[in-house]
Amino acid sequence: MQWRSSSHSQNGGQCLQVPVQPPAGGMYVRDSKDTSRTPIVVSRAAWSSFVTAVAETSGNLSS
Repeated sequence: MQWRSSSHSQNGGQCLQVPVQPPAGGMYVRDSKDTSRTPIVVSRAAWSSFVTAVAETSGNLSS
């Protein structure tokens, strides 16, 4: 699985990563600081709510 980080992330490795092509049925999320750990899986609805909340809090979320 190929992973990506937000274009807003810095090179410090302190961000979440998500798959470039998320599998059906859920969203995989992992910690960029420890990519050897098993990713967590959240529902698409939960991921959408999280992204919406972050966008509303930050005022801008384009990537």
